[in-house]
Amino acid sequence: VTENEIIDDAIKCVSAGASILHIHTRDKDQQPTYKAGSYAKIIEGIRNVCPEAVICVTTSGRKYQEFEKRSEVLDLDGFFKPDMASLTLRSLNFPKHASINEPKMIVRLAEKMRLKGIMPELEILDTGMVNTAKYLSRHGYIYPPFYFNIILGSIYSTQARVSDLSYLVNQLPNGALWAG
Repeated sequence: VTENEIIDDAIKCVSAGASILHIHTRDKDQQPTYKAGSYAKIIEGIRNVCPEAVICVTTSGRKYQEFEKRSEVLDLDGFFKPDMASLTLRSLNFPKHASINEPKMIVRLAEKMRLKGIMPELEILDTGMVNTAKYLSRHGYIYPPFYFNIILGSIYSTQARVSDLSYLVNQLPNGALWAG
């Protein structure tokens, strides 16, 4: 939960073979925060030990709806600049709350990632989100190579069956990379 705990866990994950780290950060009260300074400390701690790790930061809509807050982490530069950032491709429900991702927000985040040279981690939980990725591609908001993070098993999304994963993977654009 703390910055140092996240750094330590990330280093252990890389030592165990992980190559991409999806980072969320918390404030002193252990609540999600968007503050770029907190991400910078975590990124620095990881890169000092694991410079080869690909670092992906969140732009989640679970707690914050303002573009400036959700995109603040994308302004990190130089050594602290993230390699990737999450781009959730629709609003969705979690057991205790919703993550709001209006179409305009998705486009604005994609545009800022493109301008900053940060690769989107295209988060999908169902085929509608794959369709959104294809729409964004057709309209020039995102470009290959595409990296999809397939998240299954929530009560409010596609279930985690082999057949569901297979179907979603078959819907992805040719040549897309994915993790599930």
